[in-house]
Amino acid sequence: MLPSKSFDLPAETQTLACGTPLLRRAVAMKDVLHLDSGRVALGLMEDGLLAHQLGVVEGPFWLEATSAVLGLPSAVDAVAETSVSLRRVPVELFERSLKALPPSAQAVLHDVAQAHRQQTELAVSRLAKDAEARCAEWLLRHAEPAEESGSLAVLLRERKRLIAAQLGIAPETLSRVLRHLRERSLISGSGRVLRLDDPNGLRALAGS
Repeated sequence: MLPSKSFDLPAETQTLACGTPLLRRAVAMKDVLHLDSGRVALGLMEDGLLAHQLGVVEGPFWLEATSAVLGLPSAVDAVAETSVSLRRVPVELFERSLKALPPSAQAVLHDVAQAHRQQTELAVSRLAKDAEARCAEWLLRHAEPAEESGSLAVLLRERKRLIAAQLGIAPETLSRVLRHLRERSLISGSGRVLRLDDPNGLRALAGS
């Protein structure tokens, strides 16, 4: 993201203790945080604790600058793993600094941020949802209208082991989940074409 070695934006400097929440997932960002020093854990919080960890970053580092570039809420929770020193840059100033970049640089930055956001959201989905929910979400995302009936269907263009890898589960788990979805009349069919018999039921399972 933005180079941290040439920090020239007005910012409020803070030193925070270990265990301090720094970002909350799905909450709009008022400030963009630059971590000057210390270590921060990224993941998903449950009951006030970081229950699922995606990774750890150390300063100097921009925390969730991707979300700020896209104008979106934070995709993850962030908690100080050590005492940290950071700077808070108001979102308006951060956005203004981006608009000062050449248009070609803005376009590249936006594309990189969008790709990173998609990867982060996929990783969060894997952590937050069980295998059936992930599978239901994947089926809905890849569904297309079936020509003969107008219902929804999914054409499996990849081998099941590759699909399972995308979902972060074992191929055997994917086969078991698909069998359970058939038994519950949520999907039908076999081979390379799966019909979505109950899209609303799949949405409920996916939590969407």
